Amino acid sequence: MRVRAPELRGRRWLNTGGRDLTLAELRGRIVVLDFWTFCCVNCLHALDELREVEREFGGPDGVLTVIGVHSPKFLHEADPAAVEAAVERYGVEHPVLDDPELTTWDAYGARAWPTLAVIDPDGVVVARMAGEGHGPGLAALVRELIAAGGDRLRRGSGPYVAPPAPDTALRFPGKVAALPGGTFLVSDTAHHQLVELGPDLVTEIRRIGSGERGATNGPAPAARFAEPQGVLVLDDRTVLVADTANHTVRRVSWPDGAVRTLASTGSQLREHVEPGSVGHALSSPWDLATWEGRVVVAMAGSHQLWTVDPDTGEARVLAGTTTEGLRDGAFGEAFLAQPSGVATGPDGTLWVADSEVSGLRRVRTDPGAGAQVATATGQGLFEFGHRDGPAAQALLQHPLGVAVLPDGSVAVADTYNGAIRRYDPSSDTVSTLADGLAEPSDLLLDRTGGAAGDTLIVVESAAHRLVRIPVPAGTLVAGAAHAVRRTPLELGAEPELRIGFVPPTGQHLDDRFGDPTSLTVTADPPELLLAGSGTATGLQRVLRLDPAVGSGVLQIAVAAAACDDAGDTFAACHRYQQDWGIPVLVEADGPQALELDLRSV
Repeated sequence: MRVRAPELRGRRWLNTGGRDLTLAELRGRIVVLDFWTFCCVNCLHALDELREVEREFGGPDGVLTVIGVHSPKFLHEADPAAVEAAVERYGVEHPVLDDPELTTWDAYGARAWPTLAVIDPDGVVVARMAGEGHGPGLAALVRELIAAGGDRLRRGSGPYVAPPAPDTALRFPGKVAALPGGTFLVSDTAHHQLVELGPDLVTEIRRIGSGERGATNGPAPAARFAEPQGVLVLDDRTVLVADTANHTVRRVSWPDGAVRTLASTGSQLREHVEPGSVGHALSSPWDLATWEGRVVVAMAGSHQLWTVDPDTGEARVLAGTTTEGLRDGAFGEAFLAQPSGVATGPDGTLWVADSEVSGLRRVRTDPGAGAQVATATGQGLFEFGHRDGPAAQALLQHPLGVAVLPDGSVAVADTYNGAIRRYDPSSDTVSTLADGLAEPSDLLLDRTGGAAGDTLIVVESAAHRLVRIPVPAGTLVAGAAHAVRRTPLELGAEPELRIGFVPPTGQHLDDRFGDPTSLTVTADPPELLLAGSGTATGLQRVLRLDPAVGSGVLQIAVAAAACDDAGDTFAACHRYQQDWGIPVLVEADGPQALELDLRSV
């Protein structure tokens, strides 16, 4: 069925020179809408994929216009200044509609971050795609639309207008580490460089990297990074770097600043890998720490923890199943959700800032300590806020950094609350150490203050600086709790779940070894789902919901494998996957079908 594309409505437009856009003025062009939010690592991957498509079909003689529709998950992501900063931070070079009320999101029936909608030259929606990994298929579809467009196509530059270039010494710095000589190393993320700073946290001593985005090895002035984050100083000669957007771990020879790739091929991991498995590709490594004689990597893109051998570069999965969520248990059973900060305590506990569940997790191997991966505080993918008190009721909002304090308690960079929080394991409580900060993304305990006492060095990312705060006694905050703001979907008590998936032109479902699909369904609260939970093959399933529970969130994860039509054993294969968290209301006369698109045309 041909559906006319709804008009684009929101609070304001970015990257257009202050001008509002309409679909009518884009008639004759192929338009791709990218529904994204800046907390979501999958959305950042999709942005990288869209860059390739824009390069091929955009430009002065192009026919393609990409428009981002920023659709916030967290409360902080609705802040207009934060949206504007994120567009700059991630180098978005197309118009962006700021849609804090999810008006356009609802009009297009989006259910997941990211979602792509493709509009043909006549203004008709011809495809929807959820999740990442759709770059090649999207390019194939655009070619088909160009071939069919004929004289209807309107060529020329799109409506993108670059904003004024910023000018600060650091730009959205990410992580910090102490160097042996008393100086500090910070990842200057948006400048794609590493910077050594003096003890005053301002004086620049040297930079590593050319400042141009790329993946080039070599001498310090020529090397290139892409949005580096975590930095780990192993000794006075070796620094490891989580080169996030390159999906690699880099090794820097500190005496001369020479850079080489230590782990990963540079391609993004797009397959399911179990704990214990060796991996040759990584997915958005975000932070690094030493733990039990190993280097641990917070692998945000695959929702896992990995280890990397600092000498050989061998990378192995430590914990996490690749399913995004909050589940404690053994390494092979636990769910993580975009882990973005790691630090090791004196008792051997590995602490993890688990950003998408707004949680603090702990990892231990002591058999007497309980689950290998456990939750200190955090309630799930859709609950967040700023609330102190008992850890079971406390709330954070998308934390990115963590540090262990002298008394064994844990400081957390509570990024979207603009705060530094403290978790005390002895009392199992959360308090607030400082607030009023601009997206703090990392913390480092500095014990060199002498009589002045210990301080925390805070990477205040959105203020483009590092600051010091004393380590004070906590003060309690009793703020409001928040949940992800989306219109609940009404469903009957026994809906059939149907996932739409059409492989791109030139691909087919890979059924050589059985059904190449996997569908996982859970619910929050679990009592909502009377039948239909668990993991099995197939893209359809009948669910049974409990009307007595009435409402909750269905958590749905799907994966499918498709291979190129090469006609031989060596054809390239592709994995498509996406998670949905859908708020639902159970109504007696509600629809008995829930249809979601992994990819439909």
